[in-house]
Amino acid sequence: MAERAVGSAALVLVDGATPLRPEPALFEAMLVGWRRQQTSRRLSSCLIEGRERLVRRFAESTGAWPWQWTSEQMEAWITAGGWAHSTVRSYQGALAMFLSYVCDPRYGWITECEQRVGARPVQVCHEDNLASHVADYEGRPERRPLTRAELQAFFDAADDWVERAAASRRKGWLAAFRDASLFKVVYGWGLRRREVAMLDVADFAPNPAAPELGRFGVCHVRYGKAMRGSPPRRRAVARVMPWAAETVAQYLEEVRPHYGCDRHPAVWLTERGGRISLRQIDDRFAQVRQLANLPDDLSVHSLRHSYVSHLNAGVSLETIRRRLGHANVQTVQRYADQRDATTDAEIRSWHRRKSTGHSGG
Repeated sequence: MAERAVGSAALVLVDGATPLRPEPALFEAMLVGWRRQQTSRRLSSCLIEGRERLVRRFAESTGAWPWQWTSEQMEAWITAGGWAHSTVRSYQGALAMFLSYVCDPRYGWITECEQRVGARPVQVCHEDNLASHVADYEGRPERRPLTRAELQAFFDAADDWVERAAASRRKGWLAAFRDASLFKVVYGWGLRRREVAMLDVADFAPNPAAPELGRFGVCHVRYGKAMRGSPPRRRAVARVMPWAAETVAQYLEEVRPHYGCDRHPAVWLTERGGRISLRQIDDRFAQVRQLANLPDDLSVHSLRHSYVSHLNAGVSLETIRRRLGHANVQTVQRYADQRDATTDAEIRSWHRRKSTGHSGG
């Protein structure tokens, strides 16, 4: 029932209380209810507070209450703001969510507004006046995928670093091999930086649907990105690039034992016997990027975007969404349209050619 829903008017408003000014009291009660509703969804206090501040800013700017807001007011506010396109989408999204909440009959705010102020709130953010994506990809430059030539240059540089370190018998060959393998796993499974750092040896397992793929048929991601305040989102990513499994197998069988930390669960170890840090991943990526003479704007996340860009063009967006761990297809759409017809056979052939120098160490 509506009066039992978390954040409903019946649970926020005090029966029998008659404020001197019903409008501000009703507005504050709406915000309290919205906060409770978002908290019940396990959203973080930081996210909730930011949305509430935005709603208050809009109310102050218009000098009107939510039941008085119009689409024209919202559009005028956005036009006068001079904000970046992504900021506009964020602001409109917060307003739309607040109004969706107070206009939802389950929470009872429409009835309360009609009884207390003689008006009812309406949704002022709709498809015709919301900012849309102005390009296939609007993210920061370092989030773009690498081209095939850039990707080959990057992995060539990483492989060459391993070969030079192994040939000189320097202590750093372990770390060089580890890092080259880590970056190939980021690309091969489309992982985020933290996701790959938190991988344990036990996270790789056979795929029941394809036992012929062996031990590394599936990568179980336990620390996937989630909404703020929510627990990590888990997912299982099936292997689509055979050479990626070969990379992990070679590292685990031939290199990782040299760290002398067989009982440690982490895949990627440091010379001190701990789990690799995000900072170390960033630093090593920057070193390889410099060796490959690639743009400084590229980051580790570019390898994840490259995973999508280089998938066979026949792979559906929904399949990509599940593999990447995104909540909706729209997020994937930003860079999935950049996919080309790169085949797994081409990449596998190149990788095998370059990995022949890794068997030593």
